[in-house]
Amino acid sequence: MRILEVHNSTVPCLPGKPVTLDRCRFCAHSRYFEVHGRRMPSPARAYCSRSGATDEVDLKSVTRVWCDDMVSEGYRSIMSIIS
Repeated sequence: MRILEVHNSTVPCLPGKPVTLDRCRFCAHSRYFEVHGRRMPSPARAYCSRSGATDEVDLKSVTRVWCDDMVSEGYRSIMSIIS
């Protein structure tokens, strides 16, 4: 699991390829978002697992993102999974 630090509302998805948190929240690889020291399930993960049980993530307060992309695939939209 990679833990990505947030800088200027972006995370280093791939080396030299920052991704905005607004986009990251729809990535199939995002697992958790850290807000005020608390890990919250990713909206994408909650939707894909059909639990849907997650609070709204305040993207302006996110400090870290847990990402399970261990093979450097990069951003993968959940839209390709749910369509």
